[in-house]
Amino acid sequence: MGNPYIVPGIVAVTLVTAAIGFYGLRLARTTSDFLVASRTVSPTWNASAIGGEYLSAASFLGVAGMILAEGVDMLWYPVGFAAGYLALLLFVAGPLRRSGAFTLPDFCEVRLGSRRLRKLATVFVIFIGWLYLVPQLQGAGLTLSTVTGSPYELGAVLVGAVVITNVALGGMRAITFVQAFQYWLKLTALAVPAIFLVLQWQADGRPAITPPDGPAFRTATTVVIEESATLTLDDGTTIRVRPGDELSFAAGDPVPRVAGVPDGLDWLLPGDPAQEGGGLFATYSLILATFLGTMGLPHVLVRFYTNPDGAAARRTTLVVLALVGLFYLFPTLYGVLGRVYTPQLVMTGQTDATVLLLPGAALGDGLTGQLLAALVAAGAFAAFLSTSSGLLTSVAGVISTDVLGRGSVRDFRLATLIAGLVPLVLAINVAGLDVSQVVGLAFAVAASSFCPLLVLGIWWRRLTDAGAAAGIVAGGGAAVVAALITVAGPPLAGWPATLVAHPAAWTVPLAFAVMVLVSLATRRRTPLDIGATMLRLHAPESLRL
Repeated sequence: MGNPYIVPGIVAVTLVTAAIGFYGLRLARTTSDFLVASRTVSPTWNASAIGGEYLSAASFLGVAGMILAEGVDMLWYPVGFAAGYLALLLFVAGPLRRSGAFTLPDFCEVRLGSRRLRKLATVFVIFIGWLYLVPQLQGAGLTLSTVTGSPYELGAVLVGAVVITNVALGGMRAITFVQAFQYWLKLTALAVPAIFLVLQWQADGRPAITPPDGPAFRTATTVVIEESATLTLDDGTTIRVRPGDELSFAAGDPVPRVAGVPDGLDWLLPGDPAQEGGGLFATYSLILATFLGTMGLPHVLVRFYTNPDGAAARRTTLVVLALVGLFYLFPTLYGVLGRVYTPQLVMTGQTDATVLLLPGAALGDGLTGQLLAALVAAGAFAAFLSTSSGLLTSVAGVISTDVLGRGSVRDFRLATLIAGLVPLVLAINVAGLDVSQVVGLAFAVAASSFCPLLVLGIWWRRLTDAGAAAGIVAGGGAAVVAALITVAGPPLAGWPATLVAHPAAWTVPLAFAVMVLVSLATRRRTPLDIGATMLRLHAPESLRL
């Protein structure tokens, strides 16, 4: 791109991240420090850290790209991502902290007393963590490649190396400082350029924020096609393009319509519920996955173990709701502005790069445009670093305690290396995945496995270990199969494609139903100490002896 400030901005964020991590290393000494920061993190500090790790590549890059390409229907993503914390607040945050567990597998054993269920939970924590880590590293490769022209693999390796080093040396204690800093950096990186972009005016005198009647090229543009597509030109001619094809357009030329992508008024209005592929079904499935999946994400849940008590965990969740809701205003705005300034991204298939390219496209190659583009790139790297840190910590914690067996500091560091290298290798070899789609699948798996386990385990006395295991295998297993088919399986069409790409609408009810039915059929396996356990989960700490 010829921007001399981007590389220094990314290097600065990386160095500051490493420096903060080494500062936290001085405070990390015990296993409790590495796993849950010795349960001493205040609600406000913890909320910033949660915001830092939760707002991932899908939030920073993917949401804007989806709104650019698909229009108003994609607003359900930021709504669901933010609203998920309401479910966490109502059903999980306080009791989960009072359980005294360090990890989700710990909770399984505390609540249901089953080692086999604990092992099953371990498998799902690792799968969800790796499924979520791959798009973070992929987004890092995409960002560095887009803004500097460097090889895709370099960004993935850079983020992977920094995160593995930070987590291995300082664990939860170190990354708490890192993630809290990075939330505010990400918010600044989106908010400041957004202010400049909104104050821009289009050539015809309309404010830039005005929704476009139809996207057009603002300057003479040569588009290099990245994905095969069918285009309809302004004169009605239909052409088929393939990767590597080049098309040239003059300033003011309408952007060709891409088959399957809404345009004009269709982009500004909700889609037809009866459209091919089950539009309404896909929307409900998405809402269910994002709303319930949040409470099943291991890297989010482990944060509530770091609060001093259940009341602090609830206060943390309230602050997170405000911080996450504020952040999601900006990716939505970038998606709308992308239809004005970067419409060619719909043709090339590079919509995930909208946030990165928008400042330069709107403000030009002057100093202001270059500085804002560098700020956005730095914020994107902060997103990858902070989310990857949280995911790696949760996966490494489970591997160290349930796979390696002893849970010592040395085991945690070895587990961090294992947990980081596997998704790094996968990310290097799967550069073409849709970032937001893969993250959405991770939410669907979490919603279909740990969400039913937590809700029923906390609020229903009659849940048994056999019922919990059967529900996780049925609902969570089905979501895992759907995720694998979507990512690596053959292309599907019609309703099979919709059911596989958006599994939460049928896998979540399946998991709940199986857990309840099997628990009723195995009621004799209800733990004998269930009364004491439920009291422990729900009684305020001040009432305990």
